[in-house]
Amino acid sequence: MSFWTDPIKVVYDGLMLLLTGWGLSGAAANVISSLLGILLLITGAMVLDIMLVWVERKVVARFQGRLGPNRVGPYGLFQPFPDIIKLIIKEDITPDGADKVVYNMAPIISLGSVIFLWAVVPLASTIYGVDLNVALLYLVAAGALGTLSIIMAGWSSNNKYALLGAFRQVAAMISFEIPMVVALLIPTILAGSLSLKVITEAQAGGRWFFWLSPLGAVLFLISAIAELGRSPFDLNEGESEIVSGYHIEYTGMKFGLFYAGELLHAFTFGGFLSVLFFGGWHGPWASQYPLLGVFYFVAKAMFGYWLIMWVKYTVPRIRIDHMLAFNWKFLTPVAFALLVVTAVVHSLLKNAGFWPYCFGLFFSNVLLGWITLEILRASTRRQRLAVEAPQPAAQH
Repeated sequence: MSFWTDPIKVVYDGLMLLLTGWGLSGAAANVISSLLGILLLITGAMVLDIMLVWVERKVVARFQGRLGPNRVGPYGLFQPFPDIIKLIIKEDITPDGADKVVYNMAPIISLGSVIFLWAVVPLASTIYGVDLNVALLYLVAAGALGTLSIIMAGWSSNNKYALLGAFRQVAAMISFEIPMVVALLIPTILAGSLSLKVITEAQAGGRWFFWLSPLGAVLFLISAIAELGRSPFDLNEGESEIVSGYHIEYTGMKFGLFYAGELLHAFTFGGFLSVLFFGGWHGPWASQYPLLGVFYFVAKAMFGYWLIMWVKYTVPRIRIDHMLAFNWKFLTPVAFALLVVTAVVHSLLKNAGFWPYCFGLFFSNVLLGWITLEILRASTRRQRLAVEAPQPAAQH
């Protein structure tokens, strides 16, 4: 076994040998090695988060015809570091009447809820935190901590605008979690497991679930954007109405934790999109060289992250009632219909051979999408005719 074929195993065995050589027991050495692995994963996620600040600003600059950061370091690459220093040294203010314990815990929980998700993400064939057989349930449960942190921040700030922003964001997050959970069940049906590792391995050889359920990938992406609270679903930050949303009273690094959590959460959802529908770490020679698998995973996750940024900086903000109506009247019914169609077609064609199975699932998605568009077109036509119809003359 070499470092290139199983780097985690090689490093773990080396640490165990070193620590037991210092006189530690096997159990103590195992605990320390595991803690070091957790620390390494968190450090990697936070370093990635720093670079996402630069990526986000460069991408939005290109969308808006600007240059973005271009002074500090080559191409402005070091700009996030003075920004972090600025946040750290800014005055830390706690509003009068705020619940200090809850107020200070909210940004920590917000960022922590995102980092918890990385425990189940398979970065490569042999590089992952833990292989849970209920990983998708864990994803939903850990994501609920983010909802909790938002309501904690809004309520504890002693500010009616913060509370209003929190209520609006939590209402949207809870609503859009329903189609998201339904979309998560589609890879579960196709792979026959809730384990992200098994779901990834089921897509070996280019058999991405995106080809089997493109509509499911779109539903997951839309729900993920709404869960993130990014435009066009960012009514928690409707500046013309509620100033800046649930974190209006936060300053310095406390606000920085909310911002870092949002960026890392967006990339994490890009990673989940990669794992669930685009094969995750799979790619040429990824099974033999796990570090190459990490590269494929990050590249696919960045593609998902770019899609999320593309939507954010292109689509305008929508009203809260339109947002919730879009979820309950359109997205949720389509998600349940797709789940039923996928389950039926999967059950009928799973033993019919690879190509009939793939074509059956793909064209069932196309057919459902066409039926949905026709229903929307007919509904829009009826509404337009009702508006254009001549009104009866007023009686005098």
